[in-house]
Amino acid sequence: MTQGVAGELERLRASARERIESATDQKALEGLRVSLLGKKGELTTILRQLGGLPAADRAAAGAEANQLKDEIFQWITDRMGGLEAKRHTALGDTEWVDLTFVPNPVRRGHLHPLTLILREVKAIFSRLGYEVALGPQVEDEFHNFEALNIPQDHPARDTMDSFYVEADDLLLRTHTSPVQIRFMQSHKPPIRIIAPGAVYRRDATDPSHGSQFYQVEGLVVDHDIRLSDLKGTIEYFARSLFGPERRIRIVGDHFPFTEPSIGAAVSCGICGGIGCRSCKGGWLEILGAGMVHPQVLRNGGIDPERYSGFAFGAGLDRLAMLKYNVTDLRLFLENDVRFLRQF
Repeated sequence: MTQGVAGELERLRASARERIESATDQKALEGLRVSLLGKKGELTTILRQLGGLPAADRAAAGAEANQLKDEIFQWITDRMGGLEAKRHTALGDTEWVDLTFVPNPVRRGHLHPLTLILREVKAIFSRLGYEVALGPQVEDEFHNFEALNIPQDHPARDTMDSFYVEADDLLLRTHTSPVQIRFMQSHKPPIRIIAPGAVYRRDATDPSHGSQFYQVEGLVVDHDIRLSDLKGTIEYFARSLFGPERRIRIVGDHFPFTEPSIGAAVSCGICGGIGCRSCKGGWLEILGAGMVHPQVLRNGGIDPERYSGFAFGAGLDRLAMLKYNVTDLRLFLENDVRFLRQF
């Protein structure tokens, strides 16, 4: 091997080791690898000179160059390991973790109280064989009023004046009773359904009223359905929802779409029926009900001479207020997490 190539390899060996030992980070080491061993690196430049050497010298110089290449790889690997170990040692000062620190617990979301009460109502009536029926929230006047025995000049419309949209005969439904009419028109008895959903009325917002609220109504139509069947259904529903200790009161009432009509109430859960600011007499109304009016059955395409039925309707918001002893309807809509966490 000629002294020129041998001398260059020795000088590169000494220079490369010194520069590698002086590297302060992994980026500098990568730069050294490229400058020493890359296609245009210093060792590659020396190797290109081997072609002009005699055969015997060429073999010796090639072996020496390959050994230097392996040494440079090893030096870079060792230096990189040393730098990584040094970084880990420094983590205690720069990236330390306090193992005694207790973070805030992760708060999981949960269902809204109105959703909870709706699920419970569905579960109660499913045990009685009811199915859930849904309908449009934008209704025509026939299904919302006239089919339910509420003609245009009926005073009941004054209490259910609603939001009319697009045309004079289209409005946001004021109750879910139109679902009952639509179901009767498309199904034959026996019928046993509940119809939950949002309803709309132009009421001023206060602790017990709102322009949008939620209802659940029920309808049963079959042969020989009697008022006693309705009474038993109401008692089962009320005791299942509010507990067996709550007393139930059923009195006469009036609704245009039922005859006879009744109203149901439960004893106040706050005072136990004695009388307090919430109940003002010990009783809290939960729903209105009655035997389906024969004309309503005819409007639904059902012969009242062959079939009879009963219907009932309750506000889901009110049921939630009574079950959870909430005194202000607006709390359900304010999204105050302090209130919602209670459920």
